[in-house]
Amino acid sequence: MKQVTLDAAIRTETGKGAARKLRGAGRLPSVLYGPKHEPVALSVEAHGFNKIINTSRGEQILFALNFNDDTEGASRLALVKELQVHPVNEHIRHIDFYEVYMDEEVRVDVPIAVMGKAKGVEIDKGILEVIKRTVRVSCLPMSIPKEIQVDVSKLGLGEAIHASDLVAPQGVKIIEDPKTTLITIVGAGTEEKQAEAQEKEGAEQEASET
Repeated sequence: MKQVTLDAAIRTETGKGAARKLRGAGRLPSVLYGPKHEPVALSVEAHGFNKIINTSRGEQILFALNFNDDTEGASRLALVKELQVHPVNEHIRHIDFYEVYMDEEVRVDVPIAVMGKAKGVEIDKGILEVIKRTVRVSCLPMSIPKEIQVDVSKLGLGEAIHASDLVAPQGVKIIEDPKTTLITIVGAGTEEKQAEAQEKEGAEQEASET
């Protein structure tokens, strides 16, 4: 688990106007919340935060937030709970930080890494479909894995890997619904047939309504 120190300033002004002013000054409006403290309005330097996120490749990062206000005491540890992005340019506009504690487990989504070449693709010329790209786990903050590796080499045509098939690293528990399908191998024409069936069903429904 990667830990990064990030300076954070306490915000006394809130609202859309104040947020626009912050972004214009190169800072991102943020909030820190958790089960043990009241939410705190913050701002962080945009360039530095974007650089960290862009190089993380989806990996969870533990932020040690250093405040500019002595009343907040020592730095507080947090994970990014949500990023609000602009719908057009996809620039980050707001950050939700969730406070965590080193001795208390957290629940996070971890990326799935597909390993190997599936026999259903190599031999049967099927198509590998990744249905879900993350899996939910529970563990201590410093035990959050970069990814959960999934070996698909033995996966045949028409077969699937479910959450119950995953092997979690030591200290990590998979808490995803065991029946959740993560990866499957479908026939080359399956997607087209499904699209045709949906199109036909829609046309029949439209005809019945007229």
